Amino acid sequence: MIIVTGGAGFIGSNFILDWLKGNNEPVINIDKLTYAGNLANLASLADDSRHIFIKADINDKHTMEMLFREYQPRAIVHFAAESHVDRSITGPADFIQTNILGTFSLLETAREYYVNLPAEQKKLFRFLHVSTDEVYGSLGPNDPGFSETTAYAPNSPYSASKAASDHLVRAYFHTYGLPVLTTNCSNNYGPYQFAEKLIPHMILNALAGKNLPVYGNGLNIRDWLYVSDHCSAIRCVLEKGCPGEVYNIGGNNEKNNLTVVNKICEILDQLKPLSGKSYKNLIQFVKDRPGHDQRYAINSSKIQKELGWTPQEDFESGLSKTISWYLKHYLTQSESA
Repeated sequence: MIIVTGGAGFIGSNFILDWLKGNNEPVINIDKLTYAGNLANLASLADDSRHIFIKADINDKHTMEMLFREYQPRAIVHFAAESHVDRSITGPADFIQTNILGTFSLLETAREYYVNLPAEQKKLFRFLHVSTDEVYGSLGPNDPGFSETTAYAPNSPYSASKAASDHLVRAYFHTYGLPVLTTNCSNNYGPYQFAEKLIPHMILNALAGKNLPVYGNGLNIRDWLYVSDHCSAIRCVLEKGCPGEVYNIGGNNEKNNLTVVNKICEILDQLKPLSGKSYKNLIQFVKDRPGHDQRYAINSSKIQKELGWTPQEDFESGLSKTISWYLKHYLTQSESA
């Protein structure tokens, strides 16, 4: 079986759902259930014996050691993290605690577990650390996309804490021989995403008739990755990746924030039109956030060439699926309220 940390969050819950669609290997889901963790994401697995949920903190080393002994995992997929840049600006301490100290504690538990495994099980064991492209900093308009050899230059407390965790993971491979894998992904979107992130925030605000706040001039660029494509890439890295290696995962969909918001409005205008006007009338430009990176772009040629993974969704198809999911979810909630 495998252990997934942060499996009640956005990407973690999507990963577990995707994993159990095509795989009978059980998942031990460890999540602290902070504000961004939601077991309702996994309601369809309520009676599925392959999904075992345990509420625990990865910083609680005693509990983690006990769980490793009890379940004897053959792999760890580590999603658990504080991940919202705005929250890291107003309250960075939680990011240091979870992303750095939590990853350190989990690495220590995994290392102690790994050294006592029989030789054959050691060959199979993997520790997969899920990280972000934000560790690389910001790009200019014509700079090439981030590669696995791009120097780290984090610009927010969030990205700095993730950069530190990446370095710890690397060190545990080179110092202790722990068979680690690291993935650095671009901006995810899709079902179950917490509402403070750009795409669900805009969808839900629009449906509620609220303003659609866009930072600065809206021209900050991100590479958008549909969450199911990210999940398939993680499965691919877990299965085929070489221990000690880093794999960048991108959607090949660079869009500025204003384009994203306009596209959301256009799709909503078709799927749930307002009477006599467009959702674009709700767009409102607001003061930019501190240290707002101008552009992220991922060069994912390594994972494509070496492991054979490619994204299946383009931005239009992924966004249409996402909006349709939120429309159904939102309308169901509204009707039951």
